[in-house]
Amino acid sequence: MTPAEPAVLILALALDLALGDPRRLPHPVVLIGRLIAFLESSLRKITRHERAAGIGLLFLTVGTSATTVWLALYGLTILTPLAGLLGAAYVSYTCLAARSLHRESALVADALMAGDREAARRNLSFIVGRDTHDLSDTDMWRAVVETVAENTADGIVAPLFWLTLGGPVAGMAFKAVSTLDSMVGYKNERYLRLGWASARMDDLLNYLPARLTALLMIMVSPLTGLSWRNAARITLRDRRNHPSPNSGHPEAAAAGALGVRLGGAASYGGQPSWKEPIGDPLLPLDGRAYRSMIRLMYATTLLMAAACIAAAWALKGFHVPQL
Repeated sequence: MTPAEPAVLILALALDLALGDPRRLPHPVVLIGRLIAFLESSLRKITRHERAAGIGLLFLTVGTSATTVWLALYGLTILTPLAGLLGAAYVSYTCLAARSLHRESALVADALMAGDREAARRNLSFIVGRDTHDLSDTDMWRAVVETVAENTADGIVAPLFWLTLGGPVAGMAFKAVSTLDSMVGYKNERYLRLGWASARMDDLLNYLPARLTALLMIMVSPLTGLSWRNAARITLRDRRNHPSPNSGHPEAAAAGALGVRLGGAASYGGQPSWKEPIGDPLLPLDGRAYRSMIRLMYATTLLMAAACIAAAWALKGFHVPQL
């Protein structure tokens, strides 16, 4: 793995902001999901030791994903360096989720503002893990703000972080871990032991990016008309009020910047859950809070991208391969 080319990061970010998920093009995450399903079924047949199977699932998924990307980009680069650069840009683009996060969350927000609660609950169920069938308007606004804040860290800042350090191979390895966590990282009877290794690896890879996201949100808050002082205060006070070792950091920064309270009661698979409150209810959770969260997400994305491009430029210089 080598640091990313600045041109690759620029192209990847431009594609993500312009297009979002490439729904009509091959998406590596879809293939990774199919690989995970196949490996899970196979490993469960091979061994009854679920923790061992989970470790095998982690290494086989990440290793296969990273190796496939390396071989594909190596082959493209042999054809022509420009083909290699464009391939690297495409792979890197599929690791990012800023435009898609906005698009999917907007489906919930638009339905809520139109008074269509059933559509809002249905659309919300596609982007959060909690039960949505009986959520109030405030609960839905809270859920959508929380998921945008959390995914700013693990869907944007973290991929940019790993892409900058290790290029598309590291970016896809991170995406493989993230996909594993979303598929097997549940604390239920089926996945508590099998998904343990994947969940812990996801926590490890998001440790620095989550904290960096909170710092970036504090820094860009004034640029979006929000309070950096309150963002910093709530981050320091409430960042540990989340059961995840990482998610509390971006959620606390966002809650402070927006002047809202996150956390509280929720239900997952019919089981009640309680998260300690994050932030103070200075302002209501509504469409204004959501729009502010989207501005904060984009501002954080652009500042992180600028820092990553500058770092990549310093490490490798800027050049576009010739035909």
